[in-house]
Amino acid sequence: MTQASNPSRRQTLKFLAGVPMLPMSGLAASSLLSACGGGGGDGNSTTTPNVSFVSARFGEMPAPTSIANRATTYVASTLTITLSDHSTQKFNLAYEPFFLTGTQVPDGSGGTTLAGAYYDINNAPIMDTTVPARPRQFFSDSPDGTSLLTVPNADVDGVTGNPVFAVVQFEYATWAQDGSTSMYGKLPSPIAILTLDQNPTTGKLKLVKYHNVNTSGVKGLWITCGASLSPWGTHLSSEEYEPDAFAARSANYMNDFSQNLYGNPATANPYDYGHLPEITVNPNGTGSIKKHYCLGRISHELVQVMPDERTVLMGDDATNSAYFMFVADNARDLSAGTLYAAQVGIAADPGTMNPFSLSTTANAAPMKWIRLGHATSAEIQALVDGGIQATQIMQVSSVDPTIADPTATGYTRIKANGKIEWIKLQAGMEKAAAFLETHRYAALVGASTCFTKMEGTTVNAKDKIAYSALQNVQASMVTGNALSNPEVQVAQVNAGAVMALNLRGAQTDTTSTAINSEWVPVDIKALLVGEDISADSLGNTANPNKIGNPDNLKFSEKLRTLFIGEDSSQHTNNFLWAYHLDETDPDKKLARILSVPAGGESTGLHAVDEINGWTYIMSNFQHAGDSSYVRGNTALNNAVKVNYNDKYAAAVGYLTATATSIKLNKL
Repeated sequence: MTQASNPSRRQTLKFLAGVPMLPMSGLAASSLLSACGGGGGDGNSTTTPNVSFVSARFGEMPAPTSIANRATTYVASTLTITLSDHSTQKFNLAYEPFFLTGTQVPDGSGGTTLAGAYYDINNAPIMDTTVPARPRQFFSDSPDGTSLLTVPNADVDGVTGNPVFAVVQFEYATWAQDGSTSMYGKLPSPIAILTLDQNPTTGKLKLVKYHNVNTSGVKGLWITCGASLSPWGTHLSSEEYEPDAFAARSANYMNDFSQNLYGNPATANPYDYGHLPEITVNPNGTGSIKKHYCLGRISHELVQVMPDERTVLMGDDATNSAYFMFVADNARDLSAGTLYAAQVGIAADPGTMNPFSLSTTANAAPMKWIRLGHATSAEIQALVDGGIQATQIMQVSSVDPTIADPTATGYTRIKANGKIEWIKLQAGMEKAAAFLETHRYAALVGASTCFTKMEGTTVNAKDKIAYSALQNVQASMVTGNALSNPEVQVAQVNAGAVMALNLRGAQTDTTSTAINSEWVPVDIKALLVGEDISADSLGNTANPNKIGNPDNLKFSEKLRTLFIGEDSSQHTNNFLWAYHLDETDPDKKLARILSVPAGGESTGLHAVDEINGWTYIMSNFQHAGDSSYVRGNTALNNAVKVNYNDKYAAAVGYLTATATSIKLNKL
């Protein structure tokens, strides 16, 4: 409940569930942490003269060691806020789930529906019949990208406080109920809109309606992974690991995916997947979806739209991935624009520039941008709907064609998608190649297709810095590896790294043509690097006191904190970290604030600076217990099974603060 700050009068501070509402920067009254209604509140209030928020710091918790804590979402961290009167307030943190997948949740009409459930092109349930005696609808154990937002004039039955909405996408289902049939990539990904009732006094969120978005109009969705909230309030989804149009359909899940979606293994077209879906929430808690075909067909982990509402930096979760950027023709409209791919380090100007490095003390490696092309979503989709075939765009060979035919000409050796290939572009097919065979075309024209599993991307707008997660540093990044390129040659670090990219205006592409953006990445430098270790007593092969396989990244402008969620088999329990950007003590910059169940992945991260005066940190997990270490530890494996429906369930929720943690100490 935001109110204007009036310097001539005193502010009322509401201490409910432990969190005050205070003026931020003298402009508005805001609370200082998520929902903070974990246990309700006592309704006490006090008055204080014009006290405002100054800074926040998360207190680190130790990694869990007991079976009970390792087998669940464990939180033992704190948040300390500093105020302008030099007082501090300290809060204990906790985790509050909205639901576990596979459970019945309210449908908003007096009935219930299955959370995380799968539907075909006709919105009929997709059934799991792998155990004939007990068929059931498939549901996901892998919730991922989540956005929390409001909608003007929202009106949903059952909401008594403030209506708030969360869009949640489900990446995949790990196993069928027989426990041995892998379902990865075989089911069309669902997306749900949650209507949440926000208590105006405590900020606590309560689920009152779960709506499954109809995706039939965009031909279903393919492996939706990370997500972001656009500056104009829509949910920007993803379709990860674009299916290879040159591969056999059985080799890239297309037959099974198509069978489950359409009831026919041959119907789904690989060129309809690997794009950017955008979901708009309606005032009644339903939603609509469109798919943008003009941001490149890559392994979209997620995208980050810059404050200009036009420039888009994209994560590309693949081997031999690259940095891609899209500049829209018009603000708040991703249906048309120009696509770029980056050259990094010495590739941009051999002999005169700093190479890419994982040293946090090395100079940043410069980035230059190659213009791949301009397109509208409609014209690229028209190519797909018109039946364009892969071989009409380019010829692709896994071996040098001149070995069999010395007269073969026009082929270029490239490295893309974890493979070495020889490709020959068909005459006049540059645009089709740029937007439908983006990885191959980027490599062909000289982009640095060098990176491995480039995942989360986020932006620090105040300092004009983007952050990018490399879930691991291996294969195509490693010195001497057959997949590597000269411009990126580093030592292998399986535990991965977080990179920082400076953003600037007045930039040109490699043809000296101006790039119409003030948010262009100009260099890249390591911010945080993980550390590989020999296996410890808890099964960790990455140092548990450092990041391990960073994936989700989100930055809070209000808290000046970079949040880092892990996707790691190297940490038995994956962690959510807070990195305090302005902290001068190096021992306090990085704090572990949450641990997900052993074998699970930290997903759904979203740092929301303000909704009706409240700040939220959203967090999910997926595939609890899905690691060889957990399966080999009987006590831990059984505990995860008990907590999460035999390991088929996963949680969607958020961090809260507890009422018992109020402390007010003058400095």
